[in-house]
Amino acid sequence: MIPARMICRAGLVRSRAPGAATFAAAFFGLLSLFAPAAQAVTIERIVSPGGIEAWLVRDATVPLVTMRFAFKGGSSQDPPGKSGVANMVASLLDEGAGNLDAKAFQERLEEQAIELRFEDDRDHFRGSLRTLRDRREQAFDLLRLALTEPRFDADAVERIRGQLMAVLRRESTDPSVLAQQTWWSTAFPDHPYGRPEKGTPESVAKITTDDLRAYVRRVFARATLKVAIVGDIDAAEAGLFLDRTFGALPPEAELEPVPQAAPSGLGRRVVVKFDVPQAIVNIGSTGLPRNHPDFVAAYVVNHILGGGSFTSRLYQEVREKRGYAYGISTYLYPMERTALLMGWTQVRADRTADSIAIIAQEMRQMAEKGPTAEELDKAKAYLKGSFALRFDSSDKIAAQLVQIQIDNLGIDYINRRNDLIDAVTLEDARRVARMLFDGRLLITIVGRPVGVTSSGPG
Repeated sequence: MIPARMICRAGLVRSRAPGAATFAAAFFGLLSLFAPAAQAVTIERIVSPGGIEAWLVRDATVPLVTMRFAFKGGSSQDPPGKSGVANMVASLLDEGAGNLDAKAFQERLEEQAIELRFEDDRDHFRGSLRTLRDRREQAFDLLRLALTEPRFDADAVERIRGQLMAVLRRESTDPSVLAQQTWWSTAFPDHPYGRPEKGTPESVAKITTDDLRAYVRRVFARATLKVAIVGDIDAAEAGLFLDRTFGALPPEAELEPVPQAAPSGLGRRVVVKFDVPQAIVNIGSTGLPRNHPDFVAAYVVNHILGGGSFTSRLYQEVREKRGYAYGISTYLYPMERTALLMGWTQVRADRTADSIAIIAQEMRQMAEKGPTAEELDKAKAYLKGSFALRFDSSDKIAAQLVQIQIDNLGIDYINRRNDLIDAVTLEDARRVARMLFDGRLLITIVGRPVGVTSSGPG
């Protein structure tokens, strides 16, 4: 029941040599055939000789090793006026490290069929490694170099800067990106969460090599590290690789404090005129922290309202019955320093006002009456039955385990999770619905919506 993370910015994805890419993809694809279901996953807590903790799932079905890891930090640690530093670091870590320049580093990845990726969100800097078992020595060594000895050579920095600027120029005409950025900057105007994660052309142009090195030095530290390893590797060997990969990192991070925040502008509607045939609508309000005792009930209730894809009330009312939208969804988004209820839809411009009215009406009805007993039973059955799909590959398993660690849910969470959902009563659902759907939304719209204008609170 790890909530979907819609805003997870990856570094630039570069194509690999066809032979190596095909070779790696063939082996990685086998995992979906053999990976254990959620109920069969056995998680070991291991501690390396150097004291680095990780969660391990052994799977010798295929000769592969997958690792996911995360450091606390993310784009919220970008210096003021230089948003995009974390994203630029993510794009540059595999562009040369140690005695390997960018070309040599990339060739080494290709030759060994190693997949190495980095990405950031607002709260974390994340990475992933996938390798064949007999290439694990080389794979972990390349990751160690990337994390501890990134080169940030001038030619690579400028090449990646140019690519990032091209992405920003393209996204400046993407209505979905504009609606999202407008929502965040309005909700958190004086907070790191309000900054654009990828930066702006102006901020990216100002980022220096010193900024990149300072970010790595401050954020990459053992104290905030969460790691999950899945595959054909035992605990003793995994411990040695943990020390070899992360052991040279500083023990403590030097993070700038990020203040607790609640979304501003609730009750506002912000319209950005843009010449596109549809209107992109983002909605958001206050949600529940992940450690809140009613979070599981809120998760189930949100599934009924807008999280259930084709079965949710919003999908049925806006898409199926009236054909106003191409898609519509809502989700809970608990973060380190805030908790949100978010939603998105892409609607016909001439039906924007009607669609927003339906969303408000359905939220109001959910708050007043809650779900029906039938809706609750169906939601619980679906959420329990679909959970195993999050564990059908080694990469998914590792990603889930890292997020469970970040959310501090406990190593036995996947065994308790369905029981927690079963325990949600109709009264729980109705009580949480009254709390969650209070009608105060910040709505941002990009397009030419008919009959909708910007408005203040109320």
